Formats: sequence, C-alpha cells, structure tokens
Amino acid sequence: MKFLKNKLNPPKILVIGFAIIILFGSFLLTLPIATKDGMGLPLIDALFTATSATCVTGLVVVDTGDTFSLFGQLVILFLIQIGGLGFMTFATLLFLLVGKKISLKERLLLKEAFNNLTMAGLVKFVRRILLFTACIEMIGGIILSIRFSFDMPVGKAVYFGFFHAISNFNNAGFDIMGGFRSLTGYVDDPFVVLTICALITIGGLGFIVLNELFEYRSTKRLSVHSKIVLSTTFILTIGSTILIFLFEYGNSKTLGPLSEWGKILGSFYQAVTPRTAGSNTLPIGDLTHSTLFLMIWLMFIGGGSGSTAGGIKITTFAVLSATMWSQLKGKTDVVLFRRRMVHETILKALTVTMCGMLIVVSVTIILSIIEHQHPFMMYFFEATSAFGTTGLSMGLTPELSVGGRILIILTMFAGRLGPLTIAFAITRRRQQESYHHPKGNIMIG
Repeated sequence: MKFLKNKLNPPKILVIGFAIIILFGSFLLTLPIATKDGMGLPLIDALFTATSATCVTGLVVVDTGDTFSLFGQLVILFLIQIGGLGFMTFATLLFLLVGKKISLKERLLLKEAFNNLTMAGLVKFVRRILLFTACIEMIGGIILSIRFSFDMPVGKAVYFGFFHAISNFNNAGFDIMGGFRSLTGYVDDPFVVLTICALITIGGLGFIVLNELFEYRSTKRLSVHSKIVLSTTFILTIGSTILIFLFEYGNSKTLGPLSEWGKILGSFYQAVTPRTAGSNTLPIGDLTHSTLFLMIWLMFIGGGSGSTAGGIKITTFAVLSATMWSQLKGKTDVVLFRRRMVHETILKALTVTMCGMLIVVSVTIILSIIEHQHPFMMYFFEATSAFGTTGLSMGLTPELSVGGRILIILTMFAGRLGPLTIAFAITRRRQQESYHHPKGNIMIG
C-alpha cells in the first residue's frame, strides 16, 4: 500500500486496478462451476469475457445464457457492476462501512475515476452514485420482471429482469436470452424497449449530470457540462432514430415486417443502444450499410463523461463541433451555452478524438490482416464497437482467432479507461516547459 501511494499516480492505479479485477474474473470463469457443461471456460475465452464485462462492453465469444451457469452469470454481473461504477466506488463504500477515513490520495483516485473537475464533496457524491444506481436498477428490474413474467416462470422472470436492468444501466449489453439473439424477440414491445432505452440513456448521461438533475429543485441551475450532455444526447437520439427509420423502412430483414409503431420502437432502440449498451432488437448483420455506418459514428461518440458509457464522449464531440462551427463563421472564441471553451479543453478534445481514431483505424487494419476471410465492414464495426465499449457485432466476435481476440481485449481495455488515462499512466507527470520555441505558421486546408 505504501508503495502504491508513493510510486503510482491515480491513472496508473486505475489501470492496474482494472487489470487485477479482469484477471480475477478470468480465473473465476475458468472454474468448472462457471459453465453449464462443468468444464470451465478456456483461458482466452475467460479473459475475453471478463474484459468485456469489466469494461462494460458486451462483446462475447460464447453466448452468455447458453454457456454459463448461474455462478458464471453472477460473476459476469458482478464484473459489470464494478466496471460500470468503478472499483474505487466500491472501495469507498467499503471504507464508509468500516468507518475508515477517505484519504487525499483516495480522493484523487475518485476524482480521476469519475473525470471530475474538483475534489469538493466527492464522498457525498459517491454516496449519491450508489443510491442512484440502486434505485434506478431496482425500478428497471421490477418493470422488466413484471413483463418477463408473462413469458416465463416468476422466479426466472425476476432474475432475467434484474440481470438485464443491471447490464443495460451499466451500458454493458450482456443478455441471457440465449442463441446470440439478444432482445430481438422484443423489438416491438414498448415495456421492454422503453425501459431498457431509459436505463441505457440514464446510465450514459454520467453521474455528474444525474447529481445536478437531482439537486435542480433546490439549485435551479445546471452546469454547462450538463447542458451540453443533455442537449447533445437529445439531438443524437432523435436524429439517429429518424435516420434509422428512413434507412431501414423498406428492409424486409429488419423493420419491413413490423407495424408502424414497431418500426418506430425498433428505430429508437437502435439509435439509443450504440451509445454504448450493446444489446439489440434488430439483427445487426441484416442492417443496411448506411445504418451500420451511422451506428459506427454513434459508437465512436459514446456517452457522457464520468458515465458507464465509452467512446470519445458526447462533450468531446460537442466541443469539436462547436470549434468547427466557430471557425466556419470566422470567430476566434468557441462558445457553448454562453460559455467560452478554454483552450486546454479544445486541445484535450482533439487529442482524445485523434487517439480514438488512431486506435480504431489501427485495430481495423490489423483485424483485416489476421482475419482476412470477412468483409471489411465487419472489421471496422468490430473495432469501433470494442473501442466504444459498445458490444454490438455483425457476428464476427465468436469467429475471431486467438490473435483477434487478444487484439479486441486490448481495444476494450483502452476504450474503457480512455486513451488519455492510459497515456498518462505509462508516462511521467507532465512538466511545464522552461522555454518556448518561436511561433511558426503553416498553410492548412
């Protein structure tokens, strides 16, 4: 412990902590008790599944419902919950239960884990996160349990209801329906579609936003961060729903056979889930290329900062969009909701986006080399899904070679922790330069 406090900075501890949890989960999934056949999962498959669960991705090489026993499924659910909220949240909960004081170092870790701007009120914030999570998952689980009870025995319905509520609130997308079919059997069911979409959206907003919404009745104010997240989420969801509805309306393998109401529900679900849940009600492999490309873009954007979602984050996308708009209008300041974005924020947004693009492009190219028997779109979709910790797949995941699985494992890990966090974790603390070079000017465009 003393070594960790003195030698490791918060990003390094987060990376190491997630790695330890993944390895422990992998060990549990290799045990005979973890699978229905009593054989345990091969190490590479166990590592893949544990990484996907801890990084709340949802990509699977074996079907969760058909392969894992109750013990194995509960291990996956536990990893999802830890991965979604962060191991520091659970450590803080344990400290609070035993009456241990939260140190400055631990507060720094919490600040890094939630991508918070300040350490003020962090312990109170963690308590609220746990309360929000318990209440939201409880409500979602009850609604889904009632709905599933019409299709299966009550006990099984309750288990299914809470499993899918926890999985989707944490934006993991794991399901136990069996047969790799996810939630396609409920494509036009308003109770399932709207409940899970609400869970995905709430989990993807970020705990900072949820906390401000909770306090809004007393404060009557929202930060510019929350305004950006809420407005951009609304625009992306509605806009994507309309586009998917238009793209898939006549597709006989997706929306075509459904009623008008079913088409709307199907379009809405597929607009919500790419940011970044991973469950689906339409068969991904049968979607049109225009819809697939739109979903790739949504998976790359992801959800809100400090949320259970992945991607470059909504705020990053909003800042870059506002920067582009300001440049096109010939303005020097980037303004959102009457607030000027600081230069460091814009540079960080550019860095995160470029790092994300580099990862996705590199992984896509490598996959196309080592998994050369599939269409290119499958590699591009898989790489983006892994980086955005989405979990959607065109069917490539179970067919990946060992090399492909290791590559996707590393991509999911990088996508969950964020390119910047990993970069800071493996480099020394940034230092202020003692001198500046002369300014240079080059032609752009």
